[in-house]
Amino acid sequence: MSTPPLISIVDDDGSVRAAINNLLKSRGYIVHTFVSAEEFLRSPHLNGTSCVIADVQMSIMSGLDLLTHMRAQGYSAPFIFITAFPDDRVRARALSAGAICFLAKPFAGRHLIRCLDTALDKYRGGASA
Repeated sequence: MSTPPLISIVDDDGSVRAAINNLLKSRGYIVHTFVSAEEFLRSPHLNGTSCVIADVQMSIMSGLDLLTHMRAQGYSAPFIFITAFPDDRVRARALSAGAICFLAKPFAGRHLIRCLDTALDKYRGGASA
């Protein structure tokens, strides 16, 4: 049996990290949480991450900056963005930069799971025929 995907959650809000962590672990995912983009970039889990779920607005390095940095370094893990401050311009930038989904907090767990399923399918290269 294959190892469950590793999901990295990057959000400066502890309650959001805990809620997503609990949801994803209950569905069998391996989950690591990070309080900042910088902490994630320094972690030993960077290379093994199958999907990043990141807050858009964080101090020092935003979620969009994290995505840009990771792509410039050659990392292709899909991104799902979450935000308490939805803005159409930021949403458009995130999606054009390659984000799979852009969810406004609070969001239903089923919406995050649907985005995660799409992201992981894309990361694996889609379903084989």
